Amino acid sequence: MEGSKGLGRNFWLFAVGRFISQVGWAVQDVALPLYVLDQTHSGSMMTLFVLAEIIPSVIVMPFAGVVGDRYNRKWLMAGFDIIRGVLLFGVIAFNFLGIYQLLAVQVVMAVLGSFFSAGTGAMFPDLVDRELLEKANSTVSSLTIVARLAGPALGGLIYGIGGIKLAMLINAVSFFGSGLFEMFIKYEWKAKPIEDIGQVFSDIKEGVRFIFRHHYLKTLMTFAIFMGVFGAPFGAVLLPYAMREVLRFTSFQFGLMESFFMGGALLGNVIIAVKFGKRAGKFMFRAMFVNGLVMVVFIWLISPASGLDRNGAFTVLMAVSILMGIAEAFIDIPIQSKIQRAVPSEVRGRVFSALGILTRIATPIGLVVVGPLLSHYPAWFVALGIWLGMAVVVIYYWLVYRDVLLGEESPEPAVT
Repeated sequence: MEGSKGLGRNFWLFAVGRFISQVGWAVQDVALPLYVLDQTHSGSMMTLFVLAEIIPSVIVMPFAGVVGDRYNRKWLMAGFDIIRGVLLFGVIAFNFLGIYQLLAVQVVMAVLGSFFSAGTGAMFPDLVDRELLEKANSTVSSLTIVARLAGPALGGLIYGIGGIKLAMLINAVSFFGSGLFEMFIKYEWKAKPIEDIGQVFSDIKEGVRFIFRHHYLKTLMTFAIFMGVFGAPFGAVLLPYAMREVLRFTSFQFGLMESFFMGGALLGNVIIAVKFGKRAGKFMFRAMFVNGLVMVVFIWLISPASGLDRNGAFTVLMAVSILMGIAEAFIDIPIQSKIQRAVPSEVRGRVFSALGILTRIATPIGLVVVGPLLSHYPAWFVALGIWLGMAVVVIYYWLVYRDVLLGEESPEPAVT
């Protein structure tokens, strides 16, 4: 198997194809909730649509990982993009726009997306030189951020012009466009196809065993999970709660703050891609230190000690959000690239699926805890608790596993 050296033709076909599908998906991702609310005016139905996307993907992810290792990843990637495009064209052509019909479509799209992601994630590290993975990951991440920034605005505009049908049509076309780019990727993958259901479960267990048998990968994974346990509730619950309920930001200010954070993440990814590349990993703990400092500023900002008015707090939090976004890029990209380098290609699909499941299981722990705490304690006090938890994790891993996290490891041999 040969991947193109550097960020060459294969990489850019992959990156552009993925960007096209992400823009289309972002358009539908905004239009669909608007349509569901317009039709039902029900928050419970919105929750049902979110669960219809999350639960099926978690269930099929282990099986998708096995498929991603056993069959040609390029054709899995291109094929599932085209299948999703055909499905959406069918929904439009046959007017399957009832709420429960769309709920069923959401489930099918989640399943197809899981198999697409398994092939995509396993193939990507083979398309660039190992030494350029940080540059490649930061470039793809930059394009993802651009899609996330542009997609919502486009989605709202398109829904206002042509409703859900136009939004789904654009998403369908984007899947076909993405698949077209992916077909031109030069990638060969030879593996023994699945013979029976017993082999599927054997492969799933192998993926989990592989993680826990190898010290380097287990250290990276546990560190990422612990950081996610504290980081997810901070970003998804506490930060929005503090901006609306404590700082009393307007809806416009609230939206701008998300843009500032994404802008900082984009800037961080561009800096890694253009200047640092693989050397970005050397700054991972420094980025965590910067992130810790700006979190202290945020805690002060929402505490009684601040005394700033809403506009003053907005100005300070704008700078905090940008710095957080930059720091996150210098934390996430090196960890992601190190994991990609540590896992051999022949088991990458099932190992990445196992990592995804372990992360998804662990992350909600923090989310479940923080919500009730905010009902009983001030936001600044809960934020301080999260900060202390993250500090303990970072200090522990810095003292015990610093050489592992800052070092490199050749791909571990697969256990068959």
